[in-house]
Amino acid sequence: MKTRFTRRSGVRRREFLAGAAATSSLLVMRPWVAEAAKWPEKPINVVIMYEAGGGTDTIMRVLAKEMAAARGWNVEPINKPGAVGGIATNYVLSQPANGYTILGAANYNRFVRVMGHTNSKLWEDWVILQAASSIASWSVALDSPFKTFDDAVKYAKANPNKLTVSTSGTGGVWHEVALVLGDAAGIRPQFIPYKGGKPATLAGLQGETQIAGGGLHEHIDLIRAGKLRNLFHAGSKDITLENGTVLKSISGLVPSLKPSLPLGAEYNFLIKRDTPVEILREIKSAFEVAVKSAAFKEIAKKEYFEVEVLSGTAADKKGAFLEARATDIFNRYKDQIGAKVKTAAELGLPEPAAFDKWWPPKGYKPIEL
Repeated sequence: MKTRFTRRSGVRRREFLAGAAATSSLLVMRPWVAEAAKWPEKPINVVIMYEAGGGTDTIMRVLAKEMAAARGWNVEPINKPGAVGGIATNYVLSQPANGYTILGAANYNRFVRVMGHTNSKLWEDWVILQAASSIASWSVALDSPFKTFDDAVKYAKANPNKLTVSTSGTGGVWHEVALVLGDAAGIRPQFIPYKGGKPATLAGLQGETQIAGGGLHEHIDLIRAGKLRNLFHAGSKDITLENGTVLKSISGLVPSLKPSLPLGAEYNFLIKRDTPVEILREIKSAFEVAVKSAAFKEIAKKEYFEVEVLSGTAADKKGAFLEARATDIFNRYKDQIGAKVKTAAELGLPEPAAFDKWWPPKGYKPIEL
C-alpha cells in the first residue's frame, strides 16, 4: 500500500489523523480547554470585602468598570463586608473555580488566618493580582483640640488608653498600622472598629472617636473641603495640596519609622488558584488593561495611591511576608486586638526576621501567567 500525503502540507495522512485523534482526546481529558475558549458566558462577580464607599470599594469598582469596558464583559461589584474580609473570602472559596467569582481584596488578605476567620493560605489557594497601594492617615475634626500629632501623643501619654482612634475593623490594615505607629510613638490608643473605611472616617468627623484612622484616600476629600485636619500620613514624603496645605509625613514626626515607609494598604484581585490557567490569563490581561486606563490613573493620582502591578511569585512572596509581619504584631499586642489570634507556629509562618530563609515554603508551586 502506498503512503498518501496531503499536497499542501506534505504531512502523512496517517500522522494527520493520529494528531487529530490526540487533540480530540486532549479536549475530552481537559474539558476546561473548551470552556476557557468561550469564557465568559455570564457576569463576573467581584466580591469586595469591605463596605461601599471605602478605599477598597472605590478602587475595585474602577477596576471592574474598566475591565468591562475593555473586553465587553459584564463585571458586577458586590460588597460582602465583615470579619476583616473573612466573610467575602469564605464566600469566594465556596464558589466554583471558574473565574466568575473574584475576591476584591485588600492587604493581601493577610489578617483572615491570624484572626481565625479562614484556614486558606494565600500562596496555596489564590492567584494574586496587585494593582496599587495606599498610605495610612490620622485626621481630626476641625474643632478637635489636637492641632498636631504631638498634641495627640501628649494627650495619650497623660491619659493612658483614653485616646480613641477609629479603624476599618479589629485586626484590619488600619488597626495593624495604628499598632505600629502607636508602638513607635510610645502610646497605646483605644481602637474603635467600624465596618470599612467610610464609616471609620465619619466616626472621626462626627466626634464618635477623637481621631479618624484610615487611609489618606479616605480622608483627602474632607481635608480638601476643610472638614478634617490631617495630623500625619504614612507616606515617605510631605505632600503639598493644590491650596498650599502641607500634609506632614510621619517620617518627620517619628524618625524611627522612616525605613518602614510607606505604610498602608495594598489592593488585589484574588482568584482561586485551581481556576483553569487560560481563564486566569484572560483575567490578568483584562486587569492589566484596567490598571493602565486613564480612569484608573486619574483615581490613583487623586487619592494618592501608588500604582504597582504585581503577580506570580513576587506577589506570593510579598503576601506571605505581610502575613508573617501581621501575625508577629498581633501576637505582641494581643490585648489591643480584643480577640484570640493564632501564633506563627500555628499558621506555619516564620518570624519576620527569618522570612528570607523560610521562603519558599515546602511544597510551594508558583504560577506565572
